[in-house]
Amino acid sequence: MTSSSEHRIAVVVFDGISPFHLSVPCAVFGDDLARLGVPRYDVVVCAEQAGAIATRSGFSINVPHDLSALNTADTVIIPAWFDPDERPSEALLDALRAAHARGARLVGLCLGAFVLAEAGLLDGRRASTHWVWAGDFTQKYPDVSFDFDVLYVDDGDILTSAGTAAAIDCCIHLVRCDHGADVANRLARRLVTAPHRGGGQAQYIEQPLPRPVDCDRLTRAMDWATDNLTQPVGLDSMAEQAVMSRRNFSRQFRKATGTTVSHWLLAQRLALAQRLLETSEINIDRVASDSGFASTVSFRQHFSAAFSISPAAYRKQFRSAFVASDAKKGE
Repeated sequence: MTSSSEHRIAVVVFDGISPFHLSVPCAVFGDDLARLGVPRYDVVVCAEQAGAIATRSGFSINVPHDLSALNTADTVIIPAWFDPDERPSEALLDALRAAHARGARLVGLCLGAFVLAEAGLLDGRRASTHWVWAGDFTQKYPDVSFDFDVLYVDDGDILTSAGTAAAIDCCIHLVRCDHGADVANRLARRLVTAPHRGGGQAQYIEQPLPRPVDCDRLTRAMDWATDNLTQPVGLDSMAEQAVMSRRNFSRQFRKATGTTVSHWLLAQRLALAQRLLETSEINIDRVASDSGFASTVSFRQHFSAAFSISPAAYRKQFRSAFVASDAKKGE
């Protein structure tokens, strides 16, 4: 029986589903979290009708729940829809609308964004999907603000992701939102994936094959930078660590990451600041300096621009969420 303190996640499946896309939320929100000492999610798999569902890989799976599972779900996940030109059933669309109206968090992974858009739930919101279908999406849903150059979009109670592997990024982001940066990072290590990938999906769009990137030297420079964020790390010092010219390092870095050195460094400093706000009692001035920002004013400006919340409010919100979580555990 499901404990009242468990967060229930309903994953919706359908004929022609990709087994990989179904496995992503099941793996991310599964038993590995319990091994980290975090209360596991209650993950249920459901379909319009319970029973055998054919996958696109030639085998069937037995789905134990129908769409009534959405009535009690805290989060509803739609994996990659099998065909963007195939309209979902009204039963599924109505169930999603009802779940959203009830306050559930909705997630469209990859082409799952088409299902949420078809339900009218993305109108006036930011969203993303696989770059191959970006043109189709924007033409079909002009009222949605499509964000092309991201791996996922967190628009509060609705999230959408880019293609395939970006579903992992999005799900780990949800763990971070629910349990904090430390848990998300440890889970990512168990899953042997990055806790956060910089750059957007533009780096994966088909283009002429670039010259090979010297990954070892780039990795060495990036590892050095993350270990020295309190120092005035920049393009010149990272290029020196990689034993490359400034121009060559900048070019190779962008090929490998899809972003600039300055944007990558800012993302690393903000991620460090989040961890310090979540896990320490040090004041905001100290968080700013320990994260490598030149001043507290600069830190507050960058943090607020990135997360639409001040550092102090972020810390208060994060702690309030965990106080509520602890209270539930004691019920």
